[in-house]
Amino acid sequence: MLYDPGKGPRLSCTYINNLGTMAASNEIVSIDSLVSHSLSDSDLDEFNRIYYGRKDKHSLAIKTENIESADHNNFEIAAYDFPAQKEETRSPRIVRVGIIQNSIATPTNKPIREQKQGIFNKILKIINAAACEGVNIVCLQEAWSMPFVFCTREKTPWCEFAESATDGESVQFLKELAVKHGMVIISPILERDEAHGDTIWNTAVVINDCGKVIGKHRKNHIPRVGDFNESTYYFEGNTGHPVFQTKFGKIAINICYGRHHPLNWLMFGVNGAEIVFNPSATVSGLSEHLWGVEARNAAIANSYYTCAINRVGTEQYPNEFTSGDGKPAHKEFGHFYGSSYVTAPDGSRTPGLSRVKDGLLIAQLDLNLCRQIKDKWGFTMTQRLDLYANSLHKAVQPDYEQQIIRPN
Repeated sequence: MLYDPGKGPRLSCTYINNLGTMAASNEIVSIDSLVSHSLSDSDLDEFNRIYYGRKDKHSLAIKTENIESADHNNFEIAAYDFPAQKEETRSPRIVRVGIIQNSIATPTNKPIREQKQGIFNKILKIINAAACEGVNIVCLQEAWSMPFVFCTREKTPWCEFAESATDGESVQFLKELAVKHGMVIISPILERDEAHGDTIWNTAVVINDCGKVIGKHRKNHIPRVGDFNESTYYFEGNTGHPVFQTKFGKIAINICYGRHHPLNWLMFGVNGAEIVFNPSATVSGLSEHLWGVEARNAAIANSYYTCAINRVGTEQYPNEFTSGDGKPAHKEFGHFYGSSYVTAPDGSRTPGLSRVKDGLLIAQLDLNLCRQIKDKWGFTMTQRLDLYANSLHKAVQPDYEQQIIRPN
């Protein structure tokens, strides 16, 4: 049985917000569903060719039991394939990734443990569905086990969500699932580093298929714009650009705001990444027009797969807060619009998940495509790292003079 999210409803909807009351939403379900309902036949084929990079979206069959589970537990499930050309000297390197977007499960004025457990309960069902579909690597959204509280700039009680990257509640919960399903799980959390003065970091923990934490990456770039002023809680990370060798390929994590920085993407490629995940939290009206561009462009420029993940829903907080930008005080951060998607090295991409609903997007990747595209387009061969490195070394010096040629 095939499931095509493009056939879903296109109209604005009414949904349960995160304080448990009915809220009218003007949000469309997704751009993809809007287009698929507006175009047909050759017009739709041509749109798909230009926008997605291929006429055929290569939808994969999803088991009936998982479609039923998704319907019962109110999350979307979709799956797509990215095939590569067959080679004589290498066998296909097939891996299935699953990216999960979710809303919070419990009002933000409830006890911390209750909020966290509510999210655990819904994520458990989604990961089980991913495992049933043969997913090898799962990546969750930024700070998945908590509301995105950083807009409030309040330390109490939100810092209580911070946990150890080796044996915190979230990590222990996912370790068991990693072992049970034989999958790699990427868990972006709010980390508390007890070994270094209880410092807090925005961190992605990588758990391998044996349930072992094989490493972590801390967010390199911290926003200071509008409500996104996260430096109240943590500063820029100190882990560089690590790439993690797993049973299913070489993976990296470019956390949220790092997607705005091309050199951040570049360095994961320089270190050999084949799949780069971008767990994020971004709201309507800010950088929304960039969402479908940046991760896709990174896949093209660096000849690897990218997986862009955004949380979904509208989160309300007990106390009003201001943005420092002249806007009235408010209790909502804005609407997290989901729309998670996957892009291949050739620039082709999947449709996005819903803008209003939890979701699991599965992508079957042939990692051989990374080298095939490097051979075809030659972007990594023709890049000038030596030239950039020399210019950047000069640019960071206090006495730097820009290379501008002016008339005499």
